[in-house]
This record gives sequence, C-alpha cells and structure tokens, in this order.
Amino acid sequence: MPEGDTIYRTATVLRRALVEQTISAVESQTVEPDQLVGCTITRIEPRGKHLLIHLDSGSVLHSHMGMTGSWHLYHHGQPWQKSTRLAALRLDTEPIVAVCFTPQTLEMISRDGLRRHRWLRQLGPDLLDPEFKIEEAIRRLRVHDGRPLGEAVMDQSIVCGIGNIYKSEGLFVVRLSPFDRVESCSDADLNQLLTRTRQLMLRNRHGSRRRTRMGPDGASKWVYGRSGEPCLECGELVQMRRQSELGRSTYWCPQCQPDRHRTG
Repeated sequence: MPEGDTIYRTATVLRRALVEQTISAVESQTVEPDQLVGCTITRIEPRGKHLLIHLDSGSVLHSHMGMTGSWHLYHHGQPWQKSTRLAALRLDTEPIVAVCFTPQTLEMISRDGLRRHRWLRQLGPDLLDPEFKIEEAIRRLRVHDGRPLGEAVMDQSIVCGIGNIYKSEGLFVVRLSPFDRVESCSDADLNQLLTRTRQLMLRNRHGSRRRTRMGPDGASKWVYGRSGEPCLECGELVQMRRQSELGRSTYWCPQCQPDRHRTG
C-alpha cells in the first residue's frame, strides 16, 4: 500500500534512472504522447503520496498511486512483472523503460497549473520533507478539533504522506486512541504523534520491507494487520475498525490506547 515512504523510495529509484534522460517514445491512453516525446526529465519530486516528474518543457507528469499503483523500471526487451493491460503509461528512454501500472491519477500539468492544482495546492506539510513544518501541521490539526485523530492525520490537506499503516502504528507508539478527538489532545501530544510517526517513516525511506517495530520475535508492526492477535505490549487482543466515510482500516489496542472521548 503506497504511503509517503513508498513514494519517496519510488522517486529515488526513478531519479537515478531517468533524470537527464530524453523520452524517445510513449505509449498511453491517459496522456498525450506528444506532450512527452522529445522532452528531457529534469527533476523527480515526491510530495506526500504524489509523484511529480518535471520536464525541460516546463510541464509536469503527475501521478498518484492510490491503493495499488506502482512504477517499474525495465531494460529494453526485459519481461514485465505485470500484465501490459495494467500499464497506464510506458516511457522509453535510451537506457531504460519506465512503466506506470494502475495509478489512481495520471495527468500532465503545466508549470502555472502546478500552483493552482486542485489537490497539490491544498497539501499540508510533507512528513518526509527535510524542512517539515511541524508547527504548521499542528495548526492545521487544530482547525479540525472535532475530528477523531485517526481521520484527521489521514487528511492530506493537514499533513501529507500518512496512510492506514502509519496512522495505526504512529498512534500506537504514542498511546493515543484513533477515536479521540483532536481537541482532547494537547499540543505536546500532537507534536509527539507527528514526531514519532515521522521517525517511523524516515526509518523506512530506503528499505524494501516496511518495518515499524524491531524485535527478536520477527513481528514487523505493532498493530497494523494484527486484528485478533495479542498486543505485543500488554497481551490484549488488537482490534480493527473501519473509520471515516471512506471506511479506512484502523488497528489499535484498547488497553494501550484507551479512549479519552469516544466518537463512535
């Protein structure tokens, strides 16, 4: 499931292979090949769960992976790991072929359009930005004091990069209930939540297997994906509940994360 660390790793891999390469051929039913062919890739930038490929023409190729999307790199003639039917875009350069599979969003944006984009202009501080502005993220959380924490931290206009995994794991490590309202937390609580979640994500920027817990028993996560199993801290059974109108999966330990204010 792509979250901020996934997009960061993807950007790093694509950057090494594609920056300063010229696009020689394009296959896509989503974007016009003429907008890409002949352009040189100048920069590749992750923004939360969004990936921006900047071109020397001034245009930007914007992709959002949603729940299942991914970018792959292949040598010319190398067999693909996924069906060609799932490919939304193929970019050919002289040394490498880049393929985007099943993205939620794939579009071209002009340089001016980037500043006005309906989603990108609303993004909150990026958790993986080296200059992450935690005070601004807390300020945005305070605007949503009545929302449950588990919903608020997933709102990309408040802080971007957090998905189901880091929401559940971050709240567990600071012992906050995902069903507590933001207003029940002090600024120190919110600072600790964002700081610890950022630390977990930073730890996974370069690894192939995501781990939010290190231990001799081999368990890589505290609560995520462990519904019905004993909590690794107290032994209480971990629970899962669908949260928000989108029905996003939230995992938590009722004993370690007792509700201060039940919101249902």
